[in-house]
Amino acid sequence: MAMQLQRSVVAQTKKHTASVIFLHGSGDTGQGVRAWIKDVLKQELSFEHIRVIYPTAPTRPYTPMNGTPSNIWFDRYKISINSPEHFESMDSMCRILGGLVDGEVKAGIAKDRIILGGFSMGGTMAMHLAYRFHQQVAGVFALSSFLNKNSAVYQAVQNTKMSMPELFQCHGNNDHLVLYEWGKESCSNLQSLGVKATFNTFPNLHHELCKPELEQLKSWILHKLPNDEQ
Repeated sequence: MAMQLQRSVVAQTKKHTASVIFLHGSGDTGQGVRAWIKDVLKQELSFEHIRVIYPTAPTRPYTPMNGTPSNIWFDRYKISINSPEHFESMDSMCRILGGLVDGEVKAGIAKDRIILGGFSMGGTMAMHLAYRFHQQVAGVFALSSFLNKNSAVYQAVQNTKMSMPELFQCHGNNDHLVLYEWGKESCSNLQSLGVKATFNTFPNLHHELCKPELEQLKSWILHKLPNDEQ
């Protein structure tokens, strides 16, 4: 039985012809990251024709917090690029989030008019969801995120004959939680496997969002999902 995720939705002002699914970081909620973005931008991340969906991860014990329950997309053995991936939790969440993607398709949105992305753990989750299971989406964004060494994402990209979605990545070079070098290495690895990827560096930015980053993200989303009704 499919789990129904709570979600916060920014509806488009005109006909719904595209969708963005934005995944929050660990310990946050869909409503929380939506409010954070609104605070940084001084307005919603909103579009005339694109619906922005902020789902909330279910609560489960989180190993890096000594098993304390938290809103997380998947568990981690530890927050490190050298740690193995927690496949069981990642794969089960890919199936659940896949239901959200399928729901948009059933609502009449072509898969190549959907972008998947997120902040921190949410960006990592989006890369797994897109590059392993939904390779027809229009694009992927990952803000302050990384892939573990020997990630299943690399294996999936290497083994496919399909053209991969474009990646838009951003990272602060003063991030002490998810190291800048981890994000850079993840991007370089995907580029070496043929993924078209852009890596944007934000000087002095910690593990956080900033206005220039979100403005660049908005421009990229509009480039990938133009309003074809105009």
